[in-house]
Amino acid sequence: MNRMHSETMANREELAIIRGARAGDAVSQLALGKLYLFGGASLPRSMPTALHWLNRAAQQRQDEAWMLIGRHIPFEHAQHCQPAVLAWYDRAYDAGVAPAGLVLAQLVLGGQAAPADDTLRTKALLALEHAARDGSAEARRLLASQRGDVAPPVVAPATVTDDGPPRPAPCAHQYALLEQAWQARDDRAYLRAALPLARIVLQGAPADAEAARVAGWPVEPQQVLLLARCAEALDGLAEHDPELQQCRELAAHGGDRQAQLALGLWFARMNCAGERLAAGIAAVNFKRAIRWLTLAGEQGRAEAWFALSRIYLKPEFSQRSVAEAQAYLERAAELGHRVAQLECGLYAWRTRRNGEMSDVRAAYWLQKAAAQGCAEAEAVLARIAAPAAAPSWTEAVLPLLTRALADSQPLLAARIELASLFGLTRAETLLLDVKAADHGHCLVVDIRASYGRSKRRLILLRTAQQRQALDRIVRQFEHVDSGPDGLEGNYRQRLYRLKTWLGAGMPSLLAA
Repeated sequence: MNRMHSETMANREELAIIRGARAGDAVSQLALGKLYLFGGASLPRSMPTALHWLNRAAQQRQDEAWMLIGRHIPFEHAQHCQPAVLAWYDRAYDAGVAPAGLVLAQLVLGGQAAPADDTLRTKALLALEHAARDGSAEARRLLASQRGDVAPPVVAPATVTDDGPPRPAPCAHQYALLEQAWQARDDRAYLRAALPLARIVLQGAPADAEAARVAGWPVEPQQVLLLARCAEALDGLAEHDPELQQCRELAAHGGDRQAQLALGLWFARMNCAGERLAAGIAAVNFKRAIRWLTLAGEQGRAEAWFALSRIYLKPEFSQRSVAEAQAYLERAAELGHRVAQLECGLYAWRTRRNGEMSDVRAAYWLQKAAAQGCAEAEAVLARIAAPAAAPSWTEAVLPLLTRALADSQPLLAARIELASLFGLTRAETLLLDVKAADHGHCLVVDIRASYGRSKRRLILLRTAQQRQALDRIVRQFEHVDSGPDGLEGNYRQRLYRLKTWLGAGMPSLLAA
């Protein structure tokens, strides 16, 4: 019960931040950007949305915003928001944020940004060289593509082997060619080019990740990527099983999240859907599976958290825990896993008697799953909250809402507009606490404290127009006490005001 209360409070705090951000408050925009960047109590992580709000905050001189952009927002999202964000990466790189330098170079030298002046181009080249020296495969690829504009790629240190003289490790140019082969999505063609280079790395390397950890075996980032991609391409080819496993183990040791996910699933003998596999390790090792799946999950792989939730539900697992399984399921849902979102929604709906806000949480997750095409989630949503339909009484009232009347009673006019949008009854229209009813993804209509004949119900927000209209209406009530002792009075006073206000044009309403 305490947990549910804290989640409700967190949701309300986030809603206040959302309203402030939409109203143009710079501090709220920064706070909302950080919530989407790192994830909140009820807001999932979303890089594009985080960039949107951080960019708006940076435009209002919030220095932390452009520092966060430079440190955390990668090129794949920045390229869609330039030239607006180019200056933030430039400024962050000047402030010593190293990741910002690579994105700056990608925007300036990769043909994405408008032609840059010589100063910015020189700075981008310098940042690219620094990133390449730090081991960035992407930086080396971009350096190779610059041809005569940059120095030729440097050959990596030699690899010492037991069967002869040192062999040169793959250089930046070779990794750039491999990148092109990988993008072509032909596994066999990629393996023809990559396996000889991977075997150079594997010679003299530890047999598995545990041995590499004990020996402190070093591996460069571009080598990690090479081994991980070889393992992914080799997966399913039985004749390459020994090489596949060694590539996967060493890539996981080097921090590749896909290799960590695959290795964790292999130790658990299951697939991403949590189904048991006939092939795999001879004896399931849940301890090692949990270790690798946790590492992959912490790097943003939703499938890893989902697999962990399945492991903690297995009867044969000695540490079986339904609570742990649910916690991991929610982490997967927060990262956008559709099945996890569906199951979180169904769980919240089944346990709705344990907390009044459980149906709100259920609607939240089911809407997320439905947005990804889950028909089952859409069907459950239809039971939780019926579609809003405009009641007949507002159809007669709306034509009477002239500008003069709306200016004389703005709160009452806003309530009538709300009723028309979401199909509220007259009692709901007059008594609803508008601020408390807004939960971001739905409207909770609950006037039982003031009107005993009513029932609590949820109305889903389906369109951007509904969201925008509700935001505008909520802003009108931002500093208004909607209680019976507040500015609007009790139900009888509000009803009298409505009848008096529209009585001249609505004799039927006066008689109601």
